[in-house]
Amino acid sequence: LTNAERRIPVQYAKRVVGRKMYGGQASYIPIKVNMTGVMPIIFASTLCSLPGLIFRFINLSAADHPALYAFFSAFNYNSVLYLIVYVLLIVAFNYFYVAIQYNPVDIANQLRKNNGTIPGIRPGKPTSDFITKTLSKITLIGAIFLAIVAGLPIILGNITGTSIQLGGTSLLIVVGVALETGRSLEGYMTARHHKGFLE
Repeated sequence: LTNAERRIPVQYAKRVVGRKMYGGQASYIPIKVNMTGVMPIIFASTLCSLPGLIFRFINLSAADHPALYAFFSAFNYNSVLYLIVYVLLIVAFNYFYVAIQYNPVDIANQLRKNNGTIPGIRPGKPTSDFITKTLSKITLIGAIFLAIVAGLPIILGNITGTSIQLGGTSLLIVVGVALETGRSLEGYMTARHHKGFLE
């Protein structure tokens, strides 16, 4: 899922300039399923750890302040409320990050400027709406993937009663670095005309 992408097909119109013909080729717009990487998990874990950090600083006793003690205890790393808030924040930050990073209106305008169209979709606002709808679906799949990867160690830790130190963030970073290293080695060996690294 780290490398998975949805490819939106694009067809460019043919145009004649002088004696040469330009365009006419088919291409695609790649939309990655997990285009945010680990950023939503990092933001969500930072926000969810704030109540626990405040609780450790003010050092409340259960007898003196029962309401505050109950509130801060509910945000324990192993609690169900922590898991629910954590998953919801991951989904929210994933959509927020994609909304900042990806602009469907700009993509639709660039396609129109370069005489490109998505087959079956009219240029302009319908293209922008189609890209927004597709992006929303892909982002939901990516957010669910991130929520599962981040929430599974907490769930397994609660079920088994053991502390699992390898979190979802660490796992995604390790996988991302391994894939990027493989890609870099493959590119280096191809540029030097060596046999492929993964063959």
